[in-house]
Amino acid sequence: MNPLPKIIKTNASVKQTMTVDIMDEYGDMMTKEIACEHPLTVYLNWVEVVTLMTLGERPSALVLGYLKNQGFISDLESIESVIIDWDTNSAAVITKEDTGNLAQKLEKKTVTSGCGQGTMFGNVMKKLEGVTLPQPQLPQSQLYGLLESLTHHNETYKAAGAVHGCAVCKGTEIVSFVEDVGRHNAVDTLAGELWLAGQTGEDKIFYTTGRLTSEMVIKVAQMGIPILLSRSGATQMGYELAQKLGITMIARAKGHRFQVYNGMQNLILDIKGNLDEQAKSFKLKDSKRANDKGNDKKGDHQ
Repeated sequence: MNPLPKIIKTNASVKQTMTVDIMDEYGDMMTKEIACEHPLTVYLNWVEVVTLMTLGERPSALVLGYLKNQGFISDLESIESVIIDWDTNSAAVITKEDTGNLAQKLEKKTVTSGCGQGTMFGNVMKKLEGVTLPQPQLPQSQLYGLLESLTHHNETYKAAGAVHGCAVCKGTEIVSFVEDVGRHNAVDTLAGELWLAGQTGEDKIFYTTGRLTSEMVIKVAQMGIPILLSRSGATQMGYELAQKLGITMIARAKGHRFQVYNGMQNLILDIKGNLDEQAKSFKLKDSKRANDKGNDKKGDHQ
């Protein structure tokens, strides 16, 4: 859908997914498609407004929708051009509307609880240059103990849904757990608590119910925490930053299942044999259930 094609000078998209190698709970290697995440810095009449983290499928519509919803533009007919340049990860919007009060609007702009935008990418990455995190080993049995401990939290989510939960953990202990309507709010709360308590992150594990995006990886690196755990998936930029910063990244962690995207050498598969026996047991049970159902159906027809 492109109502005013003349104003859109470039509307190029970028790749949506990439393939990476991961390790599962059995130590088996497999390939996995992950979503690509791209920073797109928006300029309105050459004034920098925000950096959006996006899949990049329809960037012109995203940029115009953002600017309209934030109240920065209102007249579509006044827009002269929208230029998307993925070489510089920028989007330039030129309008004849009066944007003289743009700086004042940006000062009052409220950071929402949503998950799709951020303004910190460039400056923070400079501060993280040269950061080295410890590489602690994580026994599989400890990981499962921690996942069991986490099942006793998420109180608001269990009651009402619509929230994300994050936790700072040590061993199988939940040091602090918090829920918020945005995962970034939750991680910022925990970062503030660690800071106020004078604690460091090198012996901690960070857990989130949300996706492992670039912003989540950056925030955890700022806290000095070397292990990042989620019940959800990972994005391409989150994966690449975890590699760069040396963060052990574990996604899709629930029950006895998990997928290691980075730091595979730090996982100690100390109960792999028990998992193999459980898997055989589950297969036998599933086979018995299937046979029982088949016999029941035969009985119904006799």
